[in-house]
Formats: sequence, structure tokens, C-alpha cells
Amino acid sequence: MMPWADLVFVLVVVIDFFALGSGRLGAAIRIVAIQGGLLALLPLLLATGGQHHLGHVLVISAGALLVKGVLIPWLMFRAIRESAIRRELDPIVGFMPSLVLGGIGVALAFVVTGSMPLVEPAHAFLVPTAFSTVWTGLLVVVSRRKAVAQVLGFLILENGVFVFGLLLSDFMPAMVEAGVLLDLVAAVFVMGIVMFHIHREFSSLDTEKLSALKD
Repeated sequence: MMPWADLVFVLVVVIDFFALGSGRLGAAIRIVAIQGGLLALLPLLLATGGQHHLGHVLVISAGALLVKGVLIPWLMFRAIRESAIRRELDPIVGFMPSLVLGGIGVALAFVVTGSMPLVEPAHAFLVPTAFSTVWTGLLVVVSRRKAVAQVLGFLILENGVFVFGLLLSDFMPAMVEAGVLLDLVAAVFVMGIVMFHIHREFSSLDTEKLSALKD
């Protein structure tokens, strides 16, 4: 039977592909929320022996679940309700090419990780999953026109950074990781304010239309 940690890593990568291939913003928000919930399990699943402080692990997991699985998805659903946007209809890079690029990124992540000197003990899927998720986030950010979808890409990218941070969880103080989560929340709030003002002034969240603005 596949270990639970392996299953979570596989599901995180599967969710990356779903985010690349879906044009429905509501479904994408839900699946990214599920990804956040899965990431909240990883610190608990990877904690072994006496090397991890239980309180530290619980704080990381609880913080990730609250921010990634609950708070941010709630804010994103509120954003799409206010803007009446439901789909990404015309991405800069199509959904199928995005999936192909995502697959290439996953393959390269495993190839590159094989030659990296990693901190021991490191789970075999941890770094490839982190690289794959960061790559997926970058693809979503640069290939989507809607500001809401681009914010989702930023969240996926940060999820990859979170996974990579677990590699160094024994050496990083809890305050540093709490600061990362706080930065993420602040960034999402700022993006929410920006999207609100863009939609109020121009009645659209299509970032391509902003390039046509002139003095």
C-alpha cells in the first residue's frame, strides 16, 4: 500500500494539472483549497522520531489549514461573487498546451532532483513536488488573463514554496514560517483590493485590457 505521505504528494501534483486544465474559477478555487488542506497534513506525516517538536509541527499544520484551506478560498470566492466572473474563457496559453508544459515541468523536476544534494532524511517526492507546484503556479500567472486566475496562480506557487520549506523545517524557527503565512495573507488582501478597484473603474478584471489604457 502506498504510504500516506506519498499519496499526498501525488494528489498535490494531480491538483496542479487540474488547475492548469480548468477554466472554471469556482472549481479551481475549490481544488486549490483542497491542495492547501493536503499540504497541512504533510508536516504531520513527515514528522518522525524525536527530531520534530510536536508543538512546532501542529502550529505549521494548523496555520496552513486555516490560511490555505479556509481563509484564502473564502476571500477568493468573495472576489468572484463581487466581480461576477465565473470562467477563464481565452487564456494567453491554451489549456491543453498548459497541460503539456506542466507535464514537461514535472518530468524535469524529477530529473533535476535526482542530481541534487539534499538534506537527509528527505522524502523522495518532496522536492520534485515543490518544483512542480512552483512551475504550475508560474504557468497560471503568466498564461491567464483574469486577475482572479492570476492570484490563484500565485497561491499555487506559494504552495510549492511551502512544500520546499518542509525540507528545512528542522532548521527554520516557527516565527519564520509564521511570517511566510502572514506575507501570503497580506499579499492576498492587497490583490483583493486591487481587483476590487480595477473592476469598479473598468468593469472588467481582464488584465489584457489594461494594456490598452493611455494617458
